[in-house]
Amino acid sequence: MSWVVAGRVASVVAVTAGLAVGCARFDESASKPFTPAPTVHPEGMGPTNAPKTPPSAAPRPTGPCIDPDPLVIGTCLDTTGGVAPLPDGQQGLVTERVSGRILKVTVVTPDQPQPQPVEVARLDVDAAGDGGLTDVALSPTYSEDGLIYAYVTTPSDNRVVRIGAGGSVKPILTGIPKGSTGNRGAIDFLDDKMLVLTGDGGNPGAAADRGSLAGKLLRIDDPAPGGSNPQVLASGVGVAGGVCPDHKDSIWFTDRTAAADRLQRVAADGTVSTAWTWPDHPGVAGCAAAVDGVAIAMTDAKALAFADADPKTHAVTTAPAMAAQDKYGALNGAALAPDGFVWVGTINKQGKPGPFDDRVVRIPPPKGGAGGGPD
Repeated sequence: MSWVVAGRVASVVAVTAGLAVGCARFDESASKPFTPAPTVHPEGMGPTNAPKTPPSAAPRPTGPCIDPDPLVIGTCLDTTGGVAPLPDGQQGLVTERVSGRILKVTVVTPDQPQPQPVEVARLDVDAAGDGGLTDVALSPTYSEDGLIYAYVTTPSDNRVVRIGAGGSVKPILTGIPKGSTGNRGAIDFLDDKMLVLTGDGGNPGAAADRGSLAGKLLRIDDPAPGGSNPQVLASGVGVAGGVCPDHKDSIWFTDRTAAADRLQRVAADGTVSTAWTWPDHPGVAGCAAAVDGVAIAMTDAKALAFADADPKTHAVTTAPAMAAQDKYGALNGAALAPDGFVWVGTINKQGKPGPFDDRVVRIPPPKGGAGGGPD
């Protein structure tokens, strides 16, 4: 498998397709009460041009919130949501699902002190159940406009908002049904179009209802305030995991149903197919796609699964290989960086956290195919 970032060269045609409906739930348990609709408190917003760090074999300094693992780039976080590497690949954003904070983390050489994450924005969210600030994505022209998009839960709904470089928050898509569970959502961009994966809000019937925004994979051609007119790409989504286009000819997404956890694909002609299922429910979460495979964060299996897809048929014919299993704990958000590393966020605070949890980790791509992933 060659894990490099593909060019943004192709848009996928939208078409609605019905999928099997499930009713499985997961609850990351939060204690924050209902809060007002999203507001933001910016601090250091906008694009950055951090210098690239040369390799070093020196040991990392020790101290509080300095993880000795050189692949860890953010420590002592609250329960994470989504991650998004910046265009330079040396910095990135991570969300805290419960606190509503968006933080900037930085890659440093092992011999450098690990800098503390910097807060760039804070949203007021309702984090009950699996809701809150569940994902983040950069504008396709982030280097010029500094715009950030987020998937959030409010007291009344789930929604997508845009955060301007000046700190203003504007709604892009509102009215996504909210429930006691199934509020998690995911976002990404395919060229200049936004992809939005919504959970079923605890109502499998809504996921199958073409008139509801719940339990869908949506495409927004104009992700600007007042300009959204979502088109349905797929229905029947259970608990939303992640959405990740390969910027060639596939949109991949993951979800959890009563029967199995699933990896699904939307082809260039709009056909929706299930590429792989996990009846043992390893807890599929965020995903990151290359041109010939998909990496899937696993919450319960505590690993990053690499699914090798045939470059012509896109079929996944062998079981995805588990990488870094039990090394970093429960994984949640995932995103592909320009150098081919997969950035993941952990969600160990909801269980038995270690001294550096929660964290953002860079996991290297597999060696020689999905079956040869990193330890």
